[in-house]
Amino acid sequence: MDDVSPLLPRKPAHPSMLVLGLAVAALLLSLFLILRAISVHELWQALVAPDPGNPRHIDLRDATLPRLVLSLLCGTALGLAGAIFQQVLQNPMAEPATLGISPAAYLAVSLASIWVPNLVAGEREVVALLGGVLAMLTVLGLAWRARLSPIAVTLAGLIVGLYCSSFNTALILFEDGPRTLSLWGSGSLDVQDWQAVWWLGPQLIVISLAAVSLRRPLNLLHLGEAGALGLGLSLRRTRLIALGLAVALSVAVVSAVGVMSFIGLAAPALARLAGARTLGQRLFWSATLGAALLWLSDELVKASSILMPPIPTGAASALLGAPLLFWLLPRLRSPIHRSISAVSHRRYPHPSVPLGMMLLLTMLAMAASLALGKGIGGWRWSNGEEFQALAYWRLPRLEAAMAAGAMLAVAGSLLQRLTGNPMASPEVLGVSTGASFGVLAFACVAPSMTLPSLLVAASIGAILSLGLILFLGRRSDFAPDQLLLAGVTLSMAFSGLQSAVLTSGNPRLFGILGWLSGSTYLVQKPMALSACLAAAILIGAAALSRRWLDILPLGSVTARGLGVRLDVSRSAIILVASLLTAVATLIVGPFSFVGLMGPHIVRQWGLRRPLWHLIGSGVFGSLLMVIADWLGRVSLFPNQMPAGLIATLVGGLYLIISLARRSA
Repeated sequence: MDDVSPLLPRKPAHPSMLVLGLAVAALLLSLFLILRAISVHELWQALVAPDPGNPRHIDLRDATLPRLVLSLLCGTALGLAGAIFQQVLQNPMAEPATLGISPAAYLAVSLASIWVPNLVAGEREVVALLGGVLAMLTVLGLAWRARLSPIAVTLAGLIVGLYCSSFNTALILFEDGPRTLSLWGSGSLDVQDWQAVWWLGPQLIVISLAAVSLRRPLNLLHLGEAGALGLGLSLRRTRLIALGLAVALSVAVVSAVGVMSFIGLAAPALARLAGARTLGQRLFWSATLGAALLWLSDELVKASSILMPPIPTGAASALLGAPLLFWLLPRLRSPIHRSISAVSHRRYPHPSVPLGMMLLLTMLAMAASLALGKGIGGWRWSNGEEFQALAYWRLPRLEAAMAAGAMLAVAGSLLQRLTGNPMASPEVLGVSTGASFGVLAFACVAPSMTLPSLLVAASIGAILSLGLILFLGRRSDFAPDQLLLAGVTLSMAFSGLQSAVLTSGNPRLFGILGWLSGSTYLVQKPMALSACLAAAILIGAAALSRRWLDILPLGSVTARGLGVRLDVSRSAIILVASLLTAVATLIVGPFSFVGLMGPHIVRQWGLRRPLWHLIGSGVFGSLLMVIADWLGRVSLFPNQMPAGLIATLVGGLYLIISLARRSA
């Protein structure tokens, strides 16, 4: 992989102007809010000689000032951690959640709220710290035999993060304790003393100094294994130390104030886009921009609470950072294209062998899903008239699950081949989160929710997301990295809005969490047939791009030399991938883990050429969703688990085992 440093603006600029603008806005807003509660004369008195009996003095000293300092510390830590992650993993989309740190910390606190609620009330920081450390050790263990290569670490982190997120969503569906943590889980800086500042401050100083001391070896990571060894640099040791520092920063922030993931992505991206060229500049300005961005976000949260219920600061930072990134994206210069190193663990004389095996397994899984079930009397294999009666209910959701799984897996294959990025998957387009936010917004204002109305709401959200992504992509000639960054930014902005909506406390919103987790509960025969027809048409359209998918990974210069129009080919591929994602989301909800792991697994089975890879991804996606839908129906009978959550657990387990067995 290439260094992320080519992601620089076309015109010279300087990050100090952006930092100054954010800091001035935050300072003015801070002074306005402080002087709104206390006079200038009393403010000076509260700072110099506070009156212990004056509530305004106490609020300024023990709430306002600690919160301001904490926002600066957390923003600095997250920005610096994001810059380190992006340098080590050589990926401009890497951020503190890449290693699953934030989801694991959140899951640890959720589990503790069920089993030992008193511990959460008093020692939440320790619980979150333990969860984050365990996630780090798991990721490093999975990627160790691959010498902590960027792809191995990225994939392991994504799997661990998705696992933890899925478990946490399941807990929210069935337990009351984790629901009360939604505000903390979205990132809250609401403190009543200086304890969090004293917890985070010394750690930030020590780790920042250590990160600066690693600047030279970090700057050599893009040379690759041979180049680094030639200069006497151990890549594994350097990556391990750097990742440990970044994880320590992330865990410290999560344990202190909750999950705030967008700052770690936005601050380094803004630093590069604003003109930070060298690694030292990116580290410094990422930390500075992170502090300014989170400070301003928190002040906006406090200002908005005057007129409306407060929203989490983590959600507000996503809503503020996303427009800034969109504004600067047109200045981004197209980087050198990257390609995925596809190492297959299995060799077959012809791709039809693994494909035939997957088709056979899919048919067996379909038969079991339709005939084998759990009832009041226990397990039962149905046949005859009983089978026909049950098939009326089971077949539509089975067909929809298969169609959706195939569409998402093919969409993931298209995106990973187009961008050369192993983190590319359907959710990076923002279509899934756009559709889910449309449903959440509709649920907040509509007097009643019906299936047609939910589909309309999801359609509007998906169409708006797709339209914005295509507009941004057209302005940059659909350059892969710009497109991914725009998609992730849009997805995180919608996620921030979702967090704000979910923390409103509206009990109706938890009723649609099943759909948001990938549920086939509401699917009926007409919808299932429509899903199958759409899957056939769109996957056929994806297969027509096989020549482009063979040529585009070779680079822009080679592709143009072979007569491929980059704007046409890239826009067509991204349009098909977007439509595949949108239709699947409208049918069964915004789960997308299938689109991340499906292409990786079929590549490991030897299906590496574009056409075979697309077909194999579609078949595997269908197989995984058949198994997931059946397990979701029978595992917790009479309750049901969403198919999207089960797909994450089943498919992720296979990928974890595969990563653990991978040799150097």
